[in-house]
Formats: sequence, structure tokens, C-alpha cells
Amino acid sequence: MIQFLIHDKADTVGVATVDIKAGDTAEGRTMDTHETLKIKALQDIPLGHKIALKGHKRDDAVIKYNNDIGRVVVEIKAGEHVHIHNLKTKRW
Repeated sequence: MIQFLIHDKADTVGVATVDIKAGDTAEGRTMDTHETLKIKALQDIPLGHKIALKGHKRDDAVIKYNNDIGRVVVEIKAGEHVHIHNLKTKRW
């Protein structure tokens, strides 16, 4: 069952299509290439929220829709929840 979508192969996050529980091995699909990817969720990922597909260091860019959507303010591990607590817009 697909639990998250990756909009573009270059993306570093996927978007949960269901609630994902910490400890689950979640399966995702890349929308442009239809490739599948499995990743262990390190935290709960609510429906519609982002899951990190790779580790990100502070000040790294997060890529979604093949676009830079912000900068990391707290290190993020692959499988962690990506949201306002660890990602900020570059505008401010």
C-alpha cells in the first residue's frame, strides 16, 4: 500500500497519504517515474505532512515538487517528520 507520494525524483521529502506511525516501514511512490521507495518512519507523520527521504543538515534546502521550499533549522534524519519545527521559509 502506498503511504506517501514523492512528486518529483529530485525531491528530498514525500507527502503522507495516510497517517504513518513511528516505527512503520512506509512505502512511497515517485509520481514522475512510478518508482517505489521504502523508509522507516522515525516519528509519526500525519496525513498531508512531509517525511524526510534523506538526512538534512542545518541550512540545507528541502526540495518538494523539484523546488526549494525552505531551509532546515534543526538537523533532520531520514524518516523524520518535516514541518514548521525544523523547516523555515527562506523569505524571513
